Amino acid sequence: MHAALVMAETTVRELPAAAPVYGVVAFGLLVGLLLVTYAFRSVGTRH
Repeated sequence: MHAALVMAETTVRELPAAAPVYGVVAFGLLVGLLLVTYAFRSVGTRH
């Protein structure tokens, strides 16, 4: 059991970017998808 804990402590992987960067990128992606959805809001009423 002790060997497993030591191995777990030594196999730490660093993220390629800081954690807040992932939140900003995800927020930007979702805002972009919102804008695309908003752009097509009146397509159904034209037909």
